[in-house]
Amino acid sequence: MAAPRVCVLRAPGTNCDVETAFAFDSCGGRADRVHLFRLIEQPTLLDDYQILCVPGGFSYGDDIGAGVVFSSQLRGHLGDVVQRFLVSDKLVLGICNGFQTLLKAGVLPDGADSWGKSDRSAADATLTWNDNGKYTARWVHLKVGGSDNIFLRGIEELDLPIAHAEGRLVPRNPQVVENWRAQHQIAIRYAPWAAGADGASHPLNDRWEPNPNGAVDEIAGLSDPSGRVLGLMPHPERFLFATQHPHWTRLKLEGNGAGRKLFQNGIDYFA
Repeated sequence: MAAPRVCVLRAPGTNCDVETAFAFDSCGGRADRVHLFRLIEQPTLLDDYQILCVPGGFSYGDDIGAGVVFSSQLRGHLGDVVQRFLVSDKLVLGICNGFQTLLKAGVLPDGADSWGKSDRSAADATLTWNDNGKYTARWVHLKVGGSDNIFLRGIEELDLPIAHAEGRLVPRNPQVVENWRAQHQIAIRYAPWAAGADGASHPLNDRWEPNPNGAVDEIAGLSDPSGRVLGLMPHPERFLFATQHPHWTRLKLEGNGAGRKLFQNGIDYFA
């Protein structure tokens, strides 16, 4: 079977597209870094891909808010082709700025059901400034559960790095979170690192709070109801190898990093 094709969609300011494409390629995919302007010129290019990934970075410099301009380009110029992609048996992944873009465009939280709605002022949730009011770059521990998302199959918990200023997920009201729970959409949560077998505290627990941005209900990632769309603030493409973890020697890590599994799951879906 031919390698699944991945469109890593970049825009002015995107800066994580190279390592994201490498992640998919190293898992057996065939990733192309496609500029947004090229896709706007020829929207049907997207029909040739099985996975769409919007990677991290600072699209359009976050000048009027993280992911805002990128999301408006998707809605305004690529509505029909994105709709076709969402209703097909295909996958969508948004990482950090990509998550912000998918949420503000309306791809998340409800996938094809929420895409194309003209009134985004009544959106169920937004990603806004961290509680600490500043850009934060560090590692977090994550618990996976509550969804059947394809990218997260076989993953229960993992460490990943974050790097964002607007990562605090805020729903419109508490009922929105209840609806997400009922539809199995809360895919990833921030959590404390587990103690060691000897009961000793994990070295990172003494340095950092588990929820780095104050996200409601500790939500770090959302799935659509179908399980084929995932958005998350942490960066799985930055933990493809054990040696990328800041405590890889102390924790005796070796081989692949935990982030690689997300990309492998996406590729394996089409095997």
